Amino acid sequence: MLSRPEPRELPEVVDALRAWQYDAGPMQLHPGDLGWYQRFGAEAAATALRTWRRDGRILAVGLLDGPGLVRLGIAPEAGEDEDLAQRLVADLTDPTRGVLPAGEAFAETRSGELLRASLLDAGWTLDEPWAPLCRDLTEPVEECGLRIEITGPDRVPVRVDVHRAAFERSTFTPERWQAMAAGPAYADARCLVGYDDRDDAVAAATVWSAGAGRPGLLEPVGVHRDHRGRGHGTAITLAAAATLRRLGSSTATVCTRSANVAAVATYESAGFERLPDVRDLRRR
Repeated sequence: MLSRPEPRELPEVVDALRAWQYDAGPMQLHPGDLGWYQRFGAEAAATALRTWRRDGRILAVGLLDGPGLVRLGIAPEAGEDEDLAQRLVADLTDPTRGVLPAGEAFAETRSGELLRASLLDAGWTLDEPWAPLCRDLTEPVEECGLRIEITGPDRVPVRVDVHRAAFERSTFTPERWQAMAAGPAYADARCLVGYDDRDDAVAAATVWSAGAGRPGLLEPVGVHRDHRGRGHGTAITLAAAATLRRLGSSTATVCTRSANVAAVATYESAGFERLPDVRDLRRR
């Protein structure tokens, strides 16, 4: 059954996404992706979600994360479920089902090879490549060289200012940080701000744990535009990985466009291993 959850159901969706994260699995939709989206508020987050259930149990979650884009997570045991795959294909392909609009659309499908094959058979095509990267957190993470501050309610303006200086078109505000922090995913998250030796706020990141022994996510990571080219991207990435380790995460993960060579190099310089590229799918 395809449905759109109510805001009160967001904790259930977050719990499902947490349970689907494991180190040997694909880097699919993470509770942190939903947590970051909740900066727009609980109502907006619920409106952007689609769930597929069988006998009341969530088997797949879709996050409508931008015009014509759905990002999917699938329960590991349902990855080769033919009935689920065919239902997803029908719902993603037909605009009248209320998932994707008519015209060009995209699906981030990194789990469930049966679903990917079925979408390709239905006429979807491969889109641009993305580079997943991962760092094992078994051993301690080296020092980053910045003073790291965990953002609390009284330091939100600094966190917001660094983010807006890192991402030119950002609409992040203190109110949106509060909305994000009020969401169920943020119980296992931390916002970090890095300060240089002049005590200037130079970089920021948010990390999301999926629970002890599970992969954690970096989303987003940015360096203030006035402080680039000084290694601060590597430093804040190291700090993010160290924070996830303290939260009990088994690995730190991040995904960026393969064409973003600078970002890939930054993550690799922080000890992240680049995994094989993955491609979204496109419906014309």
